[in-house]
Amino acid sequence: MKKLLLLPFLLLAALIISACGTDTTKEEDTTAAPEDKKSGTITYQSENGPIEVPADPQRVILLSGFTGNVLDLGVNVVGADVWSKTNPTFEKEMKDVTEVSDEDLEKIIELEPDLIIGLSNIKNIDKLSEIAPTVTYTWGKVDYLTQHIEIGKLLNKEKEAQAWVDNFKKEAEAAGEEIRAKIGEDATVSVMESYGKDLYVFGSNWARGTEILYQAMKLNMPEKVKEVAQNSGYFALSAEVIPEYAGDYVILSKYSDADTSFQETETYKNIPAVKNNRVFEMNGQGASFSDPVTLEKQLEFIKKSFLGN
Repeated sequence: MKKLLLLPFLLLAALIISACGTDTTKEEDTTAAPEDKKSGTITYQSENGPIEVPADPQRVILLSGFTGNVLDLGVNVVGADVWSKTNPTFEKEMKDVTEVSDEDLEKIIELEPDLIIGLSNIKNIDKLSEIAPTVTYTWGKVDYLTQHIEIGKLLNKEKEAQAWVDNFKKEAEAAGEEIRAKIGEDATVSVMESYGKDLYVFGSNWARGTEILYQAMKLNMPEKVKEVAQNSGYFALSAEVIPEYAGDYVILSKYSDADTSFQETETYKNIPAVKNNRVFEMNGQGASFSDPVTLEKQLEFIKKSFLGN
């Protein structure tokens, strides 16, 4: 399984972005119960039922992303998955955090966590639950903003999470209006990624800025992309067919070690978006996350790319 898609496939259990066909009309009531003052815990209504968690967690372990969500809410992280540990967006915050996986049970015990967070497909959930309260989420069950609010409930910081969501939506929607006014209401935008020797195009909830562009800003996805990537989240392309999926504007996520020889072909050079200097290149490392820290960084990138500010 390719590294590019590992995070999303882990997230889908099927990582890496969907990205979007999330049905948010049947969300569960996962509100945290009032704090138990005696025990210092709250009861969180997780996907798998109520679970008692710390009211003020101090040593959190993250096994499947969600790192930016927890960091944004000011909660201490003592262990995290390799994707979070090596994500340049979190380089400073992750410096002294231990890299762990769902199989590093002894290492996790040594870290003495009071809360473990992961995706529903992680291994050893029963054993992890014996170490500390373990809460898992199913990727795509709720949209990216609702996910942050859920983590806010889990960490007993729902108000802070909701405040961030409200502010981010307002800022992203305002930027979207400004961008549409500049490029035209009918202009299309494609989000592609070059990883290894492969090239992908993405739907509306597969990270890499897709949630911002298509959901918050309401920019248009090319019909051809919608046909192949909206439901699945992503679609692999060959260099020869790139023109069929390129919108009027292209966000190109590139990993530092990716094979970008396709950019030297006449096929690519003759794409209107390329000829008109409407391809905006994004650093692929870390782009596969959809947390507040990453989203704010991507929003600034998008605003600068389209508006120059």
